[in-house]
Amino acid sequence: MGKRYVTIKDIAKVANVSINTVSRALNNKPDINEETKKKILKIADELGYVKNATASSLRNRKTKTIGVIFKDITNPFFVEVLKGIEKATKENDYSLILIDVEKNYEVEKKALKLMFEKRVDGILISPVRNQKQKSDKFQALINLNIPYVIVGDHFEGMDADEIYADDFKGGYLATKHLIENGKKKILFLDVYNHNFVSYSRFSGYKKALKEYNIRFSKKMVYTIEEDMIAAYEKINELIKEKVDFDGIFCFNDILAYGALKALREHNINVPEKVAVVGYDDIIYSSIIDLTTIKIPKFELGFKAFNLLLEKINNKRHKPEKIILDIDLIKRKTT
Repeated sequence: MGKRYVTIKDIAKVANVSINTVSRALNNKPDINEETKKKILKIADELGYVKNATASSLRNRKTKTIGVIFKDITNPFFVEVLKGIEKATKENDYSLILIDVEKNYEVEKKALKLMFEKRVDGILISPVRNQKQKSDKFQALINLNIPYVIVGDHFEGMDADEIYADDFKGGYLATKHLIENGKKKILFLDVYNHNFVSYSRFSGYKKALKEYNIRFSKKMVYTIEEDMIAAYEKINELIKEKVDFDGIFCFNDILAYGALKALREHNINVPEKVAVVGYDDIIYSSIIDLTTIKIPKFELGFKAFNLLLEKINNKRHKPEKIILDIDLIKRKTT
């Protein structure tokens, strides 16, 4: 036999008041005697009353729930973004459903379907990139008229709400800093399937080289999996092949950790012989004194939710693009 939940009718019977009076007390309406309200709330608590959110959502046509779809929650970057989202949801009496799609495009499509089925009010998505053109996932969101915000990425030619960091500036500052520290043979360790983000950081890298009259060479750019071990193996390989470099600009801090491990195993002094700059400034980077580009991750999540909430509440109809500033954090690897 299924569990029977306490109803407002049960509370009304014990309190000897009308169902309407109980409803006003539970919903904190002003037109009710304070003592009566306290009595009803006490009885509700003693009986173990739990508000029926499903019934409320049917009345209001809102579930007060958003979907959050991240491509890799094992990356500390997304954990810090999530903290900002959670703070904003709590302030606005919202809850969230989080799905980690583990960089898998097919899993992401299933995650979107699940969000539709759960009737979330809106979706925050850091999308998996596996194609250059607009993805059909966004077309599905548009067709179903579900408010959504793209977090940490930009899609050219799409009329969508987006919030992301100034990655061109970040790539430029990282490379400029290496050059100003006497480095001229700078590797760029890039990753697959990031399109706009990768291209922006790469473009900033090229701008700094050009500004300081350092010839750009494709042989100094390597694209690998977004994985610490992949970075470790690539730098190991380059050292064994005697590739001449004195600086490494990594797509993110995770790659920088792998690069540093390889350098240290080969007894290559950091930063004297080779300097290293990461990207994101995730939580562990300060512990190992990694020079990096800091993205305001908490702010990214917090603002993303509020951007979505404006759309949910029909307070804005035109798409908005928010570009967050970044900072160069100088530490002991440069």
